[in-house]
Amino acid sequence: MLVQVRLGLRPLRRLRDQLAAVRAGGLDRLPERQPTEVRPLAAEINALLDQNGVNLEHARSQVANLAHGLKTPLATLSIALAETGAARDAALARHVDAMDRRIRHHLRRARTAAIGGHSRTRADVATHVADLAIALRRIHADKTIDFVNAVPDGLTVACDPQDLDEMLGNLTENAFKWCRVRVRIGALRRGPDVVIRVEDDGPGLDEAAMSEALIRGRRLDESRPGHGFGLPIAMELAELYGGSVVLDVSEFKGLEARLTLPA
Repeated sequence: MLVQVRLGLRPLRRLRDQLAAVRAGGLDRLPERQPTEVRPLAAEINALLDQNGVNLEHARSQVANLAHGLKTPLATLSIALAETGAARDAALARHVDAMDRRIRHHLRRARTAAIGGHSRTRADVATHVADLAIALRRIHADKTIDFVNAVPDGLTVACDPQDLDEMLGNLTENAFKWCRVRVRIGALRRGPDVVIRVEDDGPGLDEAAMSEALIRGRRLDESRPGHGFGLPIAMELAELYGGSVVLDVSEFKGLEARLTLPA
């Protein structure tokens, strides 16, 4: 009887291992070839995974369209109101702030729902860094920048590729904007996390300015274009994945931004 029970339950143990592989990102769905006894169960699980993926993608697309369509004019309007300094603009400023909070609230909820399945998503860090560098070299073609991509090949993070692009894009854009001639991006595996370091040789920031730089909408130098939302957006996204963004002094005596994400 003991042998019969062990043999009879072996397909369920195999199915459990396959489900663990799906959760860890090794498989997208359960294999189609299953023993007759568990084949209907595997088919229902695969159908559930497919339906959840479609629902999440649809909801995320709708919220992303809303957020991207409103965040730029909203930021521009906020800056314009701040520049007037008139008392009559105070009411308008409160309405703008309320709109901004509402948009960020719904965007955070949508991202949190999508991130609930982030363990099945993997993004290759070196590939994304290389693509960003190509785009930023063109944007900053007026500067001669010595860029080094020191990210090991095959290093991945448990993060949606679009979110990784947004986080890395904000940090790397700042490095290209403020550097003198050098920008370096490196990464390493540290326990359950991956730490990505974005370094430049620019003027850097003191400790107080580093804290202020992570406040939404706060710009420390009005002489450069931008709305001051980049670093806080990267920080909020990283925190939703259980990670963080920390600012420090780089080896080049400029600024170092450390982005930590789950591996």
